[in-house]
Amino acid sequence: MRVGVLGAGTMGSGIAQLFALHGHDVVLRDLDKAILERARGAIDKSLAKLTEKGRIAAGEREASLARIATATELGAVAGAELVVEAIIEDEQLKCDTFRELDRLTIPAAILASNTSSISITRLGAATRRPDKVIGMHFMNPVPLMTLVEVIRGQATSDQTTRSVVELSTALGKTPVEVSDYPGFVSNRVLMPMINEAVFCVYENVATPEAIDQVMKLGMNHPMGPLTLADFIGLDVCLAILNVLHDGFGDPKYRPCPLLKRMVDAGWLGRKTGRGFYSY
Repeated sequence: MRVGVLGAGTMGSGIAQLFALHGHDVVLRDLDKAILERARGAIDKSLAKLTEKGRIAAGEREASLARIATATELGAVAGAELVVEAIIEDEQLKCDTFRELDRLTIPAAILASNTSSISITRLGAATRRPDKVIGMHFMNPVPLMTLVEVIRGQATSDQTTRSVVELSTALGKTPVEVSDYPGFVSNRVLMPMINEAVFCVYENVATPEAIDQVMKLGMNHPMGPLTLADFIGLDVCLAILNVLHDGFGDPKYRPCPLLKRMVDAGWLGRKTGRGFYSY
């Protein structure tokens, strides 16, 4: 299968690596050549680690890299049978992208979004093929995390859903089908927990270290909610909470003022070197 991946950030590069490792030809597209170069380096490094751990053979590393082409033009994915969009969490930008993909790609192509919260129904409505628009929400890091949240929009067909579920399984993932509501399941449950942890810092209940330690030792979480927020990106967390707040109109999803202030300051977590922790 020929696969297009839009966005060469952490998620996009991980998705491209996953498909290439399973024998698919991939076109990884981003507007910035420097980001594409960094993505190829990150993929090579990730594959090298898998090789060192004996999870893949040395030959698979080179073969997988050879299957990934990069491009800055959207037209490069025109021949793809599946396009997975992994750009920033901006609904208007995503709708514009899906509208353009609908024009460029072959009629049979499935158009998937890795969005963590935005309506698949609205993305599908931006196209003339809403039956072939679906959510494929991978978890970070993509090569290691087994879940794929498969989100059906209002018009997504049974055939499209079945194809994506079967493909996810063939990629070694566990697909879980959910309905199209703000935040789906993963972030509807996760983000209020992260937001409440931020409120605990805001209200001086405890330090970030103490909050994370309580959740790790008391709830058996592999990492604390504030460490996880830094890993995800505080700007992404804020964007998802805004989608939940706007979508449900429920004050329980109101983002903590401290989270807003940190994002305004550019303290976005690991990717900027500073969030609830320094990196």
